[in-house]
Amino acid sequence: MNKKIPFSPPDITDSEIEAVVNVLKSGWITTGPVNKEFEEELCKYIDVKRVKLLSSATSAMELALKIFGVGEGDEVIVPAYTYASTANVVVHLGAKVVFIDAKEDDFNIDLERLEKAITNKTKAIIAVDIGGKPCDYDAIINILESNKELFKASENKYQKELKRPLFLLDAAHSIGAVYKGKRTGSQADMSSFSFHAVKNITTSEGGALSFNEIGNINADDIYKELSVLSLHGQNKSAFDKNKGGKGAWRYNIELPGYKCNMSDLHAAIGLSQLRRYDSMLNHRKKIVDMYNYILSKNKRIILPNFKDDYSESSYHLYLIRIQDFEEEDRDLFIDKMSELGITLNVHYLPLPAHKAYIDLGYKMDYYKNAFNLYKNQITLPLYSILKEEDAEYIALNIIKYLNEF
Repeated sequence: MNKKIPFSPPDITDSEIEAVVNVLKSGWITTGPVNKEFEEELCKYIDVKRVKLLSSATSAMELALKIFGVGEGDEVIVPAYTYASTANVVVHLGAKVVFIDAKEDDFNIDLERLEKAITNKTKAIIAVDIGGKPCDYDAIINILESNKELFKASENKYQKELKRPLFLLDAAHSIGAVYKGKRTGSQADMSSFSFHAVKNITTSEGGALSFNEIGNINADDIYKELSVLSLHGQNKSAFDKNKGGKGAWRYNIELPGYKCNMSDLHAAIGLSQLRRYDSMLNHRKKIVDMYNYILSKNKRIILPNFKDDYSESSYHLYLIRIQDFEEEDRDLFIDKMSELGITLNVHYLPLPAHKAYIDLGYKMDYYKNAFNLYKNQITLPLYSILKEEDAEYIALNIIKYLNEF
């Protein structure tokens, strides 16, 4: 009988269950003290001044662009090779997505194309740590600084302080990744993290935005602005409103904001996960080592790069490519592995190939490298409760199939 190996189930233990039950029994289940505790521990883990918990990484990116004043008439540079959220937030705000193609052999942002894409309309760039492998953050900042003469600041206070396009990092995959000795999350102007069910750390659904000061605007003030914007523009949290006392109920809606705060129920899961994340990450590394050892025996397999001179991945995704495979070969391969009880995935069909962006006028013909990366790309199961014997089963069956193909 074949095994049944899912792609990425959540790693939930009694610790997370107990934490959620404690919140349920506490009498306060939405944004409150557990939320604050999770934010504080994330700040220490990332080594950043403030973290704002939100309902998703998508809302984190959208709020970051919103407070930076991105809107109609502006351009935001986005890799063609990413998930929809990275570009959708730009469309939501009425700005133009400027896609750039990938390099021939790298899923992360192409720095040369990035520099060429900057114009006097560029208000932000969003780089993505695909699979958890950090981009070259310093190189991105250097490019933005060296082209700052093109930047035309609006009356937005953040634009005036930064004096260049915003560097927003989509770190949905890279919690725990390391760049030049520091964990990802403090190098960009702002970094968004995802705690979706399939991520290294989960809150079921959720995300966060990390940041330090921007120019003379301190991190506490940025945090307050994000808090108001994420709660309908309300200047007092529900927790503070319900403390009781004279005038406690009074609040003001300062602007027509969003509703994307994180509840204490979700934060309780994430806090428990963060406290045992080191061991979870170590297990991922063991699985990667096993995959590398077995799969390196077939030279048709292009293995992922998890470490280099300046960075180490968060080991979120194990992305392989098969030389000489076309899209049809890859799809057949995935179907065959499914028959053996192995669930594989693909990350990603480039955004210009999706209907939403075709309808907006984008053409996949301009992003040939991104398509060539996609057409033979396969993602293997990689998670902190994956048994080593199951990882071995996956790798050996991949080798067997390719030897027979």
